Amino acid sequence: MAVDHASSESYIKSGFANRMGWGQRPALLIIDVCTAYWSPSSPLSLLGNPDGENAPDSMRRLLGAARAGNVPVVWSQVEYSHPDMADAGLFWRKTKALDVWKAGDPRGLAACLEGLEPSKGDIVVVKKYASAFFGTSLASSLQVMNIDTLVICGVSTSGCVRATTLDAMQHGFRPMVVASACGDRTPEIQKANLFDLDSKYADVVAEEDALEKLSKGW
Repeated sequence: MAVDHASSESYIKSGFANRMGWGQRPALLIIDVCTAYWSPSSPLSLLGNPDGENAPDSMRRLLGAARAGNVPVVWSQVEYSHPDMADAGLFWRKTKALDVWKAGDPRGLAACLEGLEPSKGDIVVVKKYASAFFGTSLASSLQVMNIDTLVICGVSTSGCVRATTLDAMQHGFRPMVVASACGDRTPEIQKANLFDLDSKYADVVAEEDALEKLSKGW
């Protein structure tokens, strides 16, 4: 098991945490990376959790490897356009911090981080809920390109990364979640969610492994 946990041995004995393994045609999926998660004034800030603080550096290295290997890069972004946040549905009732993605919000927290901006030719998926697959064309876009593996990173591990990873597996794409390139509010939340993803829905992989595969390309 790639993520150590007090329950690791029990899970393995029960038949969890098998490896799916890499396919032949990976894409890099960067989930919801924006200033909101790395600004001290933001309600979504991950600052204070070292893993969360350092995740963008890992993502930049993954992005560089994908560019070098000519591997497709996919980004998910969140945006709400209704003045009353009606397009966030019941999600808005649970999470008022979603208004950082309201179009025209003066705080500017939806802005990209330096070095983590989409380029021409990348796929950009605009979503309103946790999973980048829900209510979007992501699955069909990946299928058209014959992608079989998604190298997944971004924020937050317990929210949109987790939801997207589950949907990736359910759509038949091999999810490879790069632990160092995902962030959450506390180390405990990060570790618990990575453990559960690795147990059931994904292979949680080291950055070095992902860099090698992305650099090699198809």
